[in-house]
Amino acid sequence: MSDYFEYPHVVGFEETNIVGNVYYVNYLRWQGRCREMFLKRNAPEVLADLQGDLKLFTLKVDCEFFAEITAFDELSIRMRLVDLAQTQVEFSFDYVRLDPGGGETLIARGRQRVACMRGPNTRTVPTRVPEPLIRALEPYRALTRA
Repeated sequence: MSDYFEYPHVVGFEETNIVGNVYYVNYLRWQGRCREMFLKRNAPEVLADLQGDLKLFTLKVDCEFFAEITAFDELSIRMRLVDLAQTQVEFSFDYVRLDPGGGETLIARGRQRVACMRGPNTRTVPTRVPEPLIRALEPYRALTRA
């Protein structure tokens, strides 16, 4: 078992700009998609809780770019747990292009910090990270990377 959750993705034309490179905002969309697929696969109880009053607020997001990618590049978006606080979680994301010959190229690296909140929209307050999420994240804790 690896220390990351992997979301595979093939870049489509709709994700590129007029020059043919992937438009930067898509990297942030892929972070969200990776997080969603993690919850679907590893913490379905949290998805059910999101139908109730649990909310996951993104507090901070960033992405650093190292190389360009284009349509039909095959990617692996790899999510790791960086920090687990009482009410917040921070993830790192490696965007890796899977080369046809079997090699890999790191094309970008990102981070995302999320706060767990509960309550109606007008009275939302911080809440502890749900136990099912803590258990699901434990295998993906980044030990040597930040």
